[in-house]
Amino acid sequence: MPAGTALPLAGQSVLITGGARRLGAVIARRLHAQGANLLIHYRTSAREAAALAGELDALRPHSVAVHAADLLDVTALPRVVAAAVDAFGRLDVLVNNASTFYPTAVGEITLAAWDDLVGTNLRAPLFLAQAAAPELRRSRGLVLNMVDIHALRPLKRHPVYCAAKAGLVMLTQSLARELAPHVRVNAIAPGPVLWPEGEIDRELKARILDRTALKRMGAPDDIAKAALYFVRDAPYVTGQVLAIDGGRTIGGL
Repeated sequence: MPAGTALPLAGQSVLITGGARRLGAVIARRLHAQGANLLIHYRTSAREAAALAGELDALRPHSVAVHAADLLDVTALPRVVAAAVDAFGRLDVLVNNASTFYPTAVGEITLAAWDDLVGTNLRAPLFLAQAAAPELRRSRGLVLNMVDIHALRPLKRHPVYCAAKAGLVMLTQSLARELAPHVRVNAIAPGPVLWPEGEIDRELKARILDRTALKRMGAPDDIAKAALYFVRDAPYVTGQVLAIDGGRTIGGL
């Protein structure tokens, strides 16, 4: 980009939940590089959030703020939105990225697991979007939800997680209608771009990739580039779910 040319997202403010690490941090770096100011939400990753904020602020001073909150506490969610507005004077994009993921086999499902998985993957995105809606209407902004290819095709031993993400797909479409014409609402459904934390069986990894049409993993930045597309290049797109999965959904589950 020629010297003196404004970055495409200059002056815009983006709130990313779970933005301190993994996919959230990759999305944060990609949007920041295009000029966005960031409010990075975290729950327990204080060190990672501070490090990422320091890294990005060194590139562009006063462009990143951090905010700690437990997204299961619905009363805290308006304060997360307010933190972004207080930091940068506006809110243009809400990225609902934070998620919990673990198995809940039938016969072992607990109310605590239900509350946690549905709370982080469905309830928090709804109440954050509701809290952010007035600011997003003013900026003609975007809600971007991170869903999952297993929202449509279930993953064995994960019925609660899959149900929560399926709900988030419908929430994406419902909010697109509710918040139109001033706010766009879209979603990204990642496939195998980053393995879950913890031990993953090598044979399971191989089986997943074998059932992916492109026969390989993607990269976290593939998701970040899709996020940038929705933020920067898709002013006439709303209510859509974009699968970034290497053909996983057509390769059989």
